[in-house]
Amino acid sequence: MMYQARRNRQRSLTWTMPAPAVSTPLAHRARAHPLVDEAENLHLREYESRVKASFGRIVPVLRKISSLQHEEDFVARSQEIARQELGIELPAHVLERAWIDGLDMRRLFAASVFEIYHRFCDDFFRSDPLGMDRQREGEFEQFLHECGFHLMDISPCADGRLAHLVRYVLRLPYRVVRRKSYAGALFDVEDSIQKWVETELLRYREGRPNTADMPTRYLKVVAYHFSESDPHHEGCAAHGSNTVKAATAGIERLYAFQRAIENSFCCGASISLLMIGVNTDNDAIRVHVPDPDGQMSVERFIDVAQIYGATSGLSPSEARQNITALIREQQPAVTEGMARMIERLVIGNLSQIDYVRSYHGGGYSDIGHAEQFIGVGIGFEEIQLRNMTYFAYLRTVEEAATDVDVGVRIFQRLNTSRGLPIPIVVRFDYHGQVPGARERAIEHCERVSRALHERYGELERRGLLHTLRVIRDCGSGDVIEILGSSLDGPVTIDGSGA
Repeated sequence: MMYQARRNRQRSLTWTMPAPAVSTPLAHRARAHPLVDEAENLHLREYESRVKASFGRIVPVLRKISSLQHEEDFVARSQEIARQELGIELPAHVLERAWIDGLDMRRLFAASVFEIYHRFCDDFFRSDPLGMDRQREGEFEQFLHECGFHLMDISPCADGRLAHLVRYVLRLPYRVVRRKSYAGALFDVEDSIQKWVETELLRYREGRPNTADMPTRYLKVVAYHFSESDPHHEGCAAHGSNTVKAATAGIERLYAFQRAIENSFCCGASISLLMIGVNTDNDAIRVHVPDPDGQMSVERFIDVAQIYGATSGLSPSEARQNITALIREQQPAVTEGMARMIERLVIGNLSQIDYVRSYHGGGYSDIGHAEQFIGVGIGFEEIQLRNMTYFAYLRTVEEAATDVDVGVRIFQRLNTSRGLPIPIVVRFDYHGQVPGARERAIEHCERVSRALHERYGELERRGLLHTLRVIRDCGSGDVIEILGSSLDGPVTIDGSGA
């Protein structure tokens, strides 16, 4: 496999993309909110700037290389430019054929996206740039238990503008919180039931994350999204940019999960529900505060953007008291544990609102889609950045055809309308301690890749869709393993390429 062999030769190379200058908060604006963690904001900004700059330079660099394709030392000069400006090497076989067929810019573009994704992943899993230290993660787990929860399971929309929900928008430790994304936040009820059963079994058999005799609950959260600046066009595509429809569907899916547990296990009391909305213009959230039975209203919520303005001039203790009062005012019957959890989410979001005010002028310039690639399969815990990836969690293309189709339509506007291909990373994580797990992950990966090329055959024939096949042993904490890509040729039965 040409792509895999080339990647194996390059594994010793380091991430050489020069880090861009990190802007500091605007000096002329009012002081930060009293509850904002400015040090963390600066750290998160450095990471976001570095990673997004590496993807953002692909097109300018390829344009520069394209202008050299008739030069005598074209291949050597192209590789030198790619190494210096992108920190990668380009596929030599594509460069070497330029004098015969012309330079295949679509293949070079897809190869560049895949190479930088690989480097980005290696950096993430080796250096853990967004991780909280183990002490802080342990403190959050203890906080969960004190609030009356043993697991927090969040289902955001698959839209790339929510990809940073856990680590940035809510400021939670990504290793502790479960995240699975679905188009429209319409999570798979059966999948959540399976996770609930798995969690309960661990509690009974191993006492993880706590013992089954502790009166804690499984906290299921839905995160829908909307756009205040362009509500009829930049809201959730799965719900026709209708915010009320998106919120209503989220609540209905939560209730369906709760009823499913009650009907199957007669213990609905072990489920707690929460729904939040995210304004993708500026990351401000709204929280629909539930009563003890999990009942929520689409029309009633607390708006953290308003809280930011109302409490910015207070002391930290006064701001916290104000937030607590607002939560109780919105839903007097809210449980103490849920109120504490919502307060934590509100305070975390205050830092993110300040982050967007400091580094993005109060609102993102890319209020619409600007993702770099589509991610399908199971995994992608490293994607914690806004507008980096459109997710479609699946085991087969057929079971998530709607989610994948939405992603492809988005990239037809982003990429193919400009003549660029749609890069799709097919990824299946597995637990290495389970016999045969790696082999099954490879089978899933190859099968889904073939299905994608069959479903979008016309795009593939025009060179407008390429896939990268990836697996990872998530139990070992190791980096991803590249199986190959469509850049090597058509996907064959054994996945080796042409």
